[in-house]
Amino acid sequence: MKICCITSFRIPSKAANSIQVMKVGQALSQLGHEVVLFTPGHVHTPWKDLAALYGLTLPFEVIWLPAYASLKRYDFAVKAVQQAGLRKADLIYTWLPQAGLLGVLLGFPVVLEIHDRPTGRLGSWLLRRMAEMRGEKRFAVITRALEQALRHEFGIPFKKDEVVIAPNGVDLQRFEQLPAPPEARRQLNLPQQLTAVYSGHFYAGRGMDLLLGLAQRFPNIHFLWVGGQPDAVESYREVVRMKGLTNVTLTGFVENQRLPLFQAAGEILLMPYERQIAGSGGGNSADICSPMKMFEYLACGRAILASDLPVLHEVLQENNAVFCPPQDLEGWSNALSALVSDLNRIEMLGKNARETARRFTWVVREEKILAGFPHREGVKA
Repeated sequence: MKICCITSFRIPSKAANSIQVMKVGQALSQLGHEVVLFTPGHVHTPWKDLAALYGLTLPFEVIWLPAYASLKRYDFAVKAVQQAGLRKADLIYTWLPQAGLLGVLLGFPVVLEIHDRPTGRLGSWLLRRMAEMRGEKRFAVITRALEQALRHEFGIPFKKDEVVIAPNGVDLQRFEQLPAPPEARRQLNLPQQLTAVYSGHFYAGRGMDLLLGLAQRFPNIHFLWVGGQPDAVESYREVVRMKGLTNVTLTGFVENQRLPLFQAAGEILLMPYERQIAGSGGGNSADICSPMKMFEYLACGRAILASDLPVLHEVLQENNAVFCPPQDLEGWSNALSALVSDLNRIEMLGKNARETARRFTWVVREEKILAGFPHREGVKA
């Protein structure tokens, strides 16, 4: 099947949403589809650079189209859907409601991925209009909590058979041959002591202050922070220096293809989300999120220490993670202390995490989203 993917996210970018888009493109290609991705911009980045940044192995076509910020991506959506018609696409797969609505209007089968509540004056209207329209369409919503929020907060009239709950995923094959923590630390020239890893951005709501508190309370544990924007990383390095912490290492940005080795360096992987989580664009996703690092952590086969947010229970359970009250340093300290004193439990949690990850690969995800859809191939453009 010829699939035209349309995203408003910048490629390349270090933002999580651009990683998700590229992982979907690869998974669709792995399923045997002919994939072309349209993204806004003028910079044509070589595939080898994209592969390194996003940890990709199977190439697909990426095309940059001009877009004007003042037009709120509507011009880009029109151009991209036009290109889908010229290429005689069998399916439009998009993260952009404008493109989804236009695609359905023109008779394309459309998959629209939804990762957050709608924003802007027309955001909810676009979703509501698309849901009401006749035509072949499917909504891939990252969590059941988000689907319920869209129904009850915004009145989106989803038809039951048009919605698929599709959490984010992981490239499981990239985690197949990871070394044990001591060997991973040796390869990365890290201290040889029990290690707890945090990977991701340092945005508000990610629990960075709690991580600092844990580092102060557990001087015998090495805390490895992987990722972050340069300004934020340097700011926290200064805080670490001022507090005299010698058991914290900040790596700065790490390309996605190298990320598994850094995560593998820890016996314990940390997800200290707060009750409000901001993304690169702000907002709060604490009640509807599906963090990609959660699936990477699972695939690593390590013990996971996570904030007890209800939405995370859609994937994590007591047998594959330890839950702690958000923003509660005492609670996290008690949980971490109990965990490091029970090596058998660390091993059991890691084994169960690895088994859970097998259900959440990007390929399995895309198979689920496309199962039985579209009912016909090809549209008249």
